[in-house]
Amino acid sequence: MKTIGLIGGMSWESSLEYYRIINEKVKKELGGLHSAQSVMYSVDFEHIKILQHEGKWDELTTIMVDAAKNLEKAGAEILVICTNTMHKMADDVQSNIKLPLLHIADATAKSIKEKHLKKLGLLGTKFTMEQEFYKGRLSEKHGLDVVIPNDEDREIVHKIIYNELCLGNIKDSSKNEYIRIIENLVQNGAEGIILGCTEIPLLVKQADVSVPVFDTTTIHAESAVMESIKG
Repeated sequence: MKTIGLIGGMSWESSLEYYRIINEKVKKELGGLHSAQSVMYSVDFEHIKILQHEGKWDELTTIMVDAAKNLEKAGAEILVICTNTMHKMADDVQSNIKLPLLHIADATAKSIKEKHLKKLGLLGTKFTMEQEFYKGRLSEKHGLDVVIPNDEDREIVHKIIYNELCLGNIKDSSKNEYIRIIENLVQNGAEGIILGCTEIPLLVKQADVSVPVFDTTTIHAESAVMESIKG
């Protein structure tokens, strides 16, 4: 089994889910008392959030590269960034380390293509929904058609993530707003919905939505396990 390196803390609420899912998947695949060989570098998300909203992506890249290097020194053999938004600097991180980085968008695209879907709605932070590092990768590398909510609804999705979900605050009113926004995306042709923020699955489940939902947290965590245990 290869050691999984996790860059976490963005937020710790979703990092906790990564750790749980990874170990549950290892137990399912290997049985007995097996659990994952892993090491986590967890950052202070308040500092990260401030830099994100100030647009200081160069500083954030330095933080992520340093975290990856520390995990490499600690013996990690596979790298997982436990957040969608911070994959904005995934290429810079990968170019500074030797171990492979498992990209969350690639793992998600694989799951989508297994269901033979083409047009997907994307929910996430405004950075993930609006910038090309994520939806551009899905379209250019994987041939998927990605649609996002309108300006007003993107603001709602973004604020709920930072002001509620990252704090572990789950509200029925916010869930209803997300379901409304998802239904609008479906009406605009989305065949499935990408929960493109690792906190969103804390709020929205498959049972809440009429089309396939792609929980990027679970997809990413389980793909790391399969990479870790493969021969």
